[in-house]
Amino acid sequence: MNNGGAEAAVAPVGGPQPLEWKFSQVFGERTAGEEIQEVDIISAIEFNRTGDHLATGDRGGRVVLFERTDSRDHVGHRRDLEKMDYPINRHPMFRYKTEFQSHEPEFDYLKSLEIEEKINKIRWCQSANGALSLLSANDKTIKFWKVQEKKVKKVCNMNVDSTKAMGNGPIVGSSISTSSRQYIANGGCTNNDFSFPTGGFPSLHLPVVTSHEMNLMARCRRIYGHAHYYHINSISNNSDGETFISADDLRINLWNLEISSQSFNIVDVKPANMEDLTEVITSAEFHPIHCNMLAYSSSKGLIRLIDMRQSALCDRHTKLFEEQEAPGSRSFFTDIIASISDIKFAKDGRHMLSRDYLTLKLWDINMNSGPVKTFQVHEYLRPKLCDLYENDSIFDKFECCLSGDGLRVATGSYSNLFRVFGCSEGSKEATTLEASKTPMRRQGLTSTRPLRSLGSPSVVVRRGKGADNAALDANGNTFDFSTKLLHLAWHPTENSLACAASNSLYMYYA
Repeated sequence: MNNGGAEAAVAPVGGPQPLEWKFSQVFGERTAGEEIQEVDIISAIEFNRTGDHLATGDRGGRVVLFERTDSRDHVGHRRDLEKMDYPINRHPMFRYKTEFQSHEPEFDYLKSLEIEEKINKIRWCQSANGALSLLSANDKTIKFWKVQEKKVKKVCNMNVDSTKAMGNGPIVGSSISTSSRQYIANGGCTNNDFSFPTGGFPSLHLPVVTSHEMNLMARCRRIYGHAHYYHINSISNNSDGETFISADDLRINLWNLEISSQSFNIVDVKPANMEDLTEVITSAEFHPIHCNMLAYSSSKGLIRLIDMRQSALCDRHTKLFEEQEAPGSRSFFTDIIASISDIKFAKDGRHMLSRDYLTLKLWDINMNSGPVKTFQVHEYLRPKLCDLYENDSIFDKFECCLSGDGLRVATGSYSNLFRVFGCSEGSKEATTLEASKTPMRRQGLTSTRPLRSLGSPSVVVRRGKGADNAALDANGNTFDFSTKLLHLAWHPTENSLACAASNSLYMYYA
């Protein structure tokens, strides 16, 4: 089929050309030999719907907000830009906006359990009246925050005229003589002369309150608590703008943003006898368009699509997405690496992206026979599963994300690496990048061959054995398991990525 030479030049037979990624900026860059504090490690990243704001959460319970600055450079010149026949060569640039303490460490006395302040998830809500709204969650509690600019008011003029009074002494120029008065205890006076002083009293000035500079204020409007017995792993806003869900290992609750005192349990997979428990919920997300639909993944590698219109308790799924196991491939690690750590809907709601330990899978919600595409993230680690199990790395929960146009997907790996894959028809794009100022400096290697470790100062070898935290592949490249890129987010409208490498936030564009 030929649609014309111009279109063929834009979209060749093999799909879109691979993107060339470039470094944009970094926040919280580490210096050589710098010791990283545990509380500063980033644990959540999220762009808002427009992409003009970015929020990060860390293990210290703080939420940091960034705002886009480059889009303001050309405001007011739109008509001039529309007349131009070439695009503006710019990319998203952000600056630090504000931060606030979202969660504090707590202690559950009934269960003798410490509750970490670490932020597990951040989700933006619809903005209103110029205020930014977002949800942040730790293991047990979700909070609804409103961030807006407030004018700082100060008292400008006092009611004492500085020209007439000096300190706490008598009024200058007054005809009342204090030397002739006789004072008694507690400040009394025996001279009862109440005559007005000559010349009258000095002028009295009422205090004047004036508004000075604008300050950003973060206010916690609601706290949604006491609804989860197990750790919260997901929160997701509904497209109706009124409700959201929160999920833990065994239950999914539906909340109204305006009501924090109660929630509705819509999914419950807890068996009558906990010894019969075979799978847990690992991630949940609302459909981006249909407010009655949501999907959740499990530790068995299954994704269930449910429709809340069917019943109040959604114990029956509408569709089940599962990849059939190859015969003879089962091993001790099969169930562990099949566990899905994250799912995301594409913007159009037609496709879902899931991340298990070794692969990314793209699903069509109209076809549940299997994934439409499978991307190998770090297949070279398969021979090292035993070592990964011993040092608990096999339980790492990597996130995934899709581009706004749905043409590409991305996820993280070890040694602060992340991978970008093309998912359009015929695309063979598979780019490996590292979280540094030169993300593509090792692109001379083949896309299937992993990269060497960065030698980051943050690398810590536990128990003094390099074998516990590092591995060699067939090509002799070293991989460090202690430096892992778990959290990343794709800008909703542009080819721009935000990645968390320990306590540093790296941003790239293509």
